[in-house]
Amino acid sequence: MKKKINRKKFLKSAAILGMGAGFLSSCSNKDTSSDIAAPSLITTKKYKWKMVTTWPPNFPVVGTGAVKYSEWVNEMTNGQVEIKVYGGGTLVPALEVFDAVTSGASEMGSGASYYWAGKNPSLQFFTTVPFGMNAQQMNSWLYAGGGMELWRELYAKYNLVPFAGGNTGVQMAGWFNKEINTLEDFKGLKMRIPGLGGKVLQEVGGTPVLSAGSEIYTNLERGVIDATEWIGPYHDYLMGFHDIAKYYYSPGWHETGSNLEIIINKRLYDGLPKSIQSILEAAAYRLNAWALAEFEAKNNEYLQKIIKESDVEIRQLNSEVLEGLFQVREKIINDLVNKDADSKRVYASYSKFQKDITDWSKFSEGLYHKVMTSRS
Repeated sequence: MKKKINRKKFLKSAAILGMGAGFLSSCSNKDTSSDIAAPSLITTKKYKWKMVTTWPPNFPVVGTGAVKYSEWVNEMTNGQVEIKVYGGGTLVPALEVFDAVTSGASEMGSGASYYWAGKNPSLQFFTTVPFGMNAQQMNSWLYAGGGMELWRELYAKYNLVPFAGGNTGVQMAGWFNKEINTLEDFKGLKMRIPGLGGKVLQEVGGTPVLSAGSEIYTNLERGVIDATEWIGPYHDYLMGFHDIAKYYYSPGWHETGSNLEIIINKRLYDGLPKSIQSILEAAAYRLNAWALAEFEAKNNEYLQKIIKESDVEIRQLNSEVLEGLFQVREKIINDLVNKDADSKRVYASYSKFQKDITDWSKFSEGLYHKVMTSRS
């Protein structure tokens, strides 16, 4: 009986809303030629800003995406806002983007929040969590699950306003010159890997190394590192890792849907007209959608190129290794949230949303994926 009553209430409410919409529509069709127009504020002030990035100059998607963002903003503001993009290391070192934008040395930046974990460990949750949410789920948390509000609140402490600026999707586990069959195989391994994934590697006996993208190939070739993760087949191919590594492992347990960011100096942002603030945000939405589409469109194409053009062995981490890494991940996060109040608050939101959306996925995306992969 209760379900019937609720359904009747819903239908009744819908009918009332429909009548209201019709009424408003009819009202809006009246002659307004005699109405007095409200004055509008028009500003012609020009803004010439700099955007520093953590990415190699003009590197596909992550670097060129920043350039596209600047072009879109310029178009939408009819030339009122000009943003000059600087690749990592050309104006400031790649891993000093956060500080440059905080201080106002640069008005904007493009990077990923886990690079700034040394500033505040909670920030890395806004990029990715090992065995965490995928790109679709991450966007849902940010835009509709309270994630963006937490992100803005925390970044405000550093005079920053963040926007989601692209997502890589599920990455690969990385490039290795030794087989990984057990957790023991990570011991003594020097690997370029950022964020919480690096903490997991350290816990199982490896040494995480944080380096800018432009330095990875040389470091791997010279033996400064023994292994590296980067992004996925498209970008990994362009970096040439298949020429200097024997094994290419999946899945990217450490980066299951890495959210990238556009950051803006908050004092400068707050001083902008609302119309320009809205344009900067709208362009970030566009970048977020475009970047993920590019990653998804290119990755399989370039995986096939790696297979055909090199002797690299494509491997999957076995279930024993993945389960071991997951258990270590649980310990790392528990230790972190028990020590840091910001991390505890952010992860409480993140983990609850992940649980809820995973429960839904059992009936939607997850189930559909099982059906389709069984047919291929």
